[in-house]
Amino acid sequence: MKSDSLVIIPTYNEKENIRNIITAVLELNEHQFDVLIVDDNSPDGTAAIVDAMIEERPERIHILKRAGKQGLGTAYIAGFKWALDHGYEYIIEMDADFSHPVNKLPELQDSCATKGADVSVGSRYLTGVNVVNWPMGRMLMSYFASAYVRLITGMQVRDATAGFVCYRREVLQSINLDAIEFKGYAFQIEMKFTAHRMGFIIKEVPIVFINRVLGTSKMNSSIFFEALWGVIKLRLDSMFNKKRFTRMPLPKQLTQ
Repeated sequence: MKSDSLVIIPTYNEKENIRNIITAVLELNEHQFDVLIVDDNSPDGTAAIVDAMIEERPERIHILKRAGKQGLGTAYIAGFKWALDHGYEYIIEMDADFSHPVNKLPELQDSCATKGADVSVGSRYLTGVNVVNWPMGRMLMSYFASAYVRLITGMQVRDATAGFVCYRREVLQSINLDAIEFKGYAFQIEMKFTAHRMGFIIKEVPIVFINRVLGTSKMNSSIFFEALWGVIKLRLDSMFNKKRFTRMPLPKQLTQ
């Protein structure tokens, strides 16, 4: 039976994690989630592992295969469009490496389903700094990046760069996904800021973020600097290019 909630997991060389993360999501008891893997032609055979799992659970597991490594933001945009085309009401971003706690998925979804949120964010910084096994430099960079975003944009989200996020269907339908510019950390900020400027309600759910044990991190300095300058661009666009933050018209069946 098809769920109303979809977890989108972008992958590039995640063979160590992919079977376990999909299994963990499917075995949740509190709420049923379907899974969409967006794989950027991983040379380690990640997609082949997913294909084998799809043969066992074709109604619950899905995959989008892309020609090459095109960036996190474009992977999520492709996943969002697929989710909308297939009728999902709640669409969730999550990493493949278990850094985002699978057992928090029901709470994240419920924040949108029953608690009034349009966007719910799994936040590392809502109740202090809840990060395990990160180098001090990276933790400070992430924490102060979110403070910087609040300062420049005025958006009061404690964890603006978070990649563990649930969107109500209407939010993604209202955003011109083709106009989203950024690919790395700035993508996460851009999506939240766009939803905020459109008047959607963003709520945060506290999580403990655990650095990956298996596989290789995709973080690099270019992603950080994209976010640094991207925040300023977003703020300027909100002042001088208001059309960018105008809601797209919803399909007729949702407006009648």
